[in-house]
Amino acid sequence: MNDKLHAYIEEIIPDRSQLLHKMEQYAKEHNVPIMELAGIEAMLQLLRIQKPKMILEVGTAIGYSALRMAFAVPESKIVSIERDAERYQLAEKYMEEAGKTEQIIIIKGDALEVEEDVEKHGPYDAIFIDAAKGQYQRFFKIYSRFLSDGGVIITDNVLFKGLVCEPDIENKRIRNMVRKIDVFNKWLMSHPEYHTVILPVGDGVAISKKR
Repeated sequence: MNDKLHAYIEEIIPDRSQLLHKMEQYAKEHNVPIMELAGIEAMLQLLRIQKPKMILEVGTAIGYSALRMAFAVPESKIVSIERDAERYQLAEKYMEEAGKTEQIIIIKGDALEVEEDVEKHGPYDAIFIDAAKGQYQRFFKIYSRFLSDGGVIITDNVLFKGLVCEPDIENKRIRNMVRKIDVFNKWLMSHPEYHTVILPVGDGVAISKKR
């Protein structure tokens, strides 16, 4: 999608609340990764259609996407995982400000280490993965075990700013990250237990449904 078309789509997306604007501004100023507008709107529409009762989010950050999901599907319960203490505290603050502390539970810890705590709240009708991109395959393997029959797993950033199709990347760190995402994408698309589609919206959103 070219930049003009991307800008056009974002321009006509309905305005968000003052709190969400404040969170978007904070994320921009403090370099906190939050889901791009077009991508999150696509995810929220899917959730509105699915109407999941339980949602698991791997990667809270400051709580932006958790709140977006809470507002979009108010009948759902959301469990979210965050390991960074500062972001965890900020997310809690925003949940309180939004009046969503009963709907959203934040588990503090590394997503590779808290599966027992997560399992207690499951099973989950929808799982959203938006944490360390280099660990996507491990996250998927760990938490897909808690997905309900007919559930969906949504993974963000799978196109990584379009770099997944770039053959020559000079920066070694970025090249390694792109390689890991590419390996994950190919693994996911050929997974025998899931039907997966990658949508070229936002930074690339993969939607996987149990077969």
